[in-house]
Amino acid sequence: MLLLYNLGIRIYFLFIYTASFFNKKAKLWLKGRQQVKYQSFDKSAWFHFASLGEYEQGLPVLIAFRQRHQETPVVITFFSPSGYEVRKNTPHADAVYYLPLDTAANARRFIAAINPAIAVFTKYEYWYHYFQQLNGRNTPLFVISGIFRPDQVFFKWYGGLHRKMLGYVTRFFVQDEESKSLLQQLHITNADVSGDTRFDRVWANAENPKSFDIVEDFTKGHKVLITGSTWPQDEVLLAELIKSHGNWKFIIAPHEIKEEKIERLLGMLPQNLTTRYSQLDPESYHGHQLLKTQVLVIDNIGMLSSLYRYGNVAYIGGGFGVGIHNTLEAAAFGLPVIFGPNYEKFKEARELVALQLGFSINNADELKRVFAEIAMDEGKLQIMHDAIREYVEKHKGATQMIMSYVDRQK
Repeated sequence: MLLLYNLGIRIYFLFIYTASFFNKKAKLWLKGRQQVKYQSFDKSAWFHFASLGEYEQGLPVLIAFRQRHQETPVVITFFSPSGYEVRKNTPHADAVYYLPLDTAANARRFIAAINPAIAVFTKYEYWYHYFQQLNGRNTPLFVISGIFRPDQVFFKWYGGLHRKMLGYVTRFFVQDEESKSLLQQLHITNADVSGDTRFDRVWANAENPKSFDIVEDFTKGHKVLITGSTWPQDEVLLAELIKSHGNWKFIIAPHEIKEEKIERLLGMLPQNLTTRYSQLDPESYHGHQLLKTQVLVIDNIGMLSSLYRYGNVAYIGGGFGVGIHNTLEAAAFGLPVIFGPNYEKFKEARELVALQLGFSINNADELKRVFAEIAMDEGKLQIMHDAIREYVEKHKGATQMIMSYVDRQK
């Protein structure tokens, strides 16, 4: 099985190499791993994240570690450009790299350079050679906010090598009892149900969000739907909703902000009622410019997690593709969330649906119906606001539990 794994890694590299000639993301993935000189440390703490979402998820633990162990340098690695390119200059690390491809030679070279005294992986990503190297050096390896499902390779007849990777983990901190039970079926008992560190992250953000004067002027005195990380399939439905709710204001933050994507979105929206955020100069615009604007399109990165403070209801994109984006950022502000049908892999989304605080829709008509049911009754909205905030607050605390264990290993 190890031979097939190593072959698969090399085939993946060839795929990325070929794609790099016409795909920007693949080009960044490849270029970021070429001729990199890794800084050497006497010892370090290594935090690995697949992408930006996992970085935000694991950030509470990273920040807590930095605060408690200021003498230990932190090294961050990302697998995906969407994480590295956005957070390569984060102040929370002493060095940030793309994770070298998981070969035996790369794992030896990288780990020898950063010399981790502890390694923390968030939610996903299990790499055989890196885990084996850490195990051989007796380096504690923790998986935080882990989530396991019966359809994963670990639980298949052919998953022997991946089950071996699980055996290299010092401690699992999983999101739910089902994950712990699945691990126990593999005779893995070093797991604690800590919950999801994202709850700590989004709660802290909601308690101290950024302010945006332009958005405040735009939303003042109006009910507002905030849409986060939307894709074209979502935007078609939202365009229909906007037409039938002229008394509401809408903030659309698309997942992709390339100019052609923004232009396509603008083409679906009422031209005389839509404004791009980038076209409003914070230093010289006048609030009256926004009086007749119904739709504000956010065409930059970094605002969304605080934008929800200005909303009453949220629509989360991605549910008509591989899966929905972050519902908890909106929920932390007390916003009921609407999303497409592909949400079953997300525990918090399933729970919100069960509590009737989250709503899955399949088409434009369902979106209109659900929106009307939850948005037209101010009393109902307030009850939902309180309930969803209570839900998020109840699930805090994973970071404290994880750090109490990690501190004992130092």
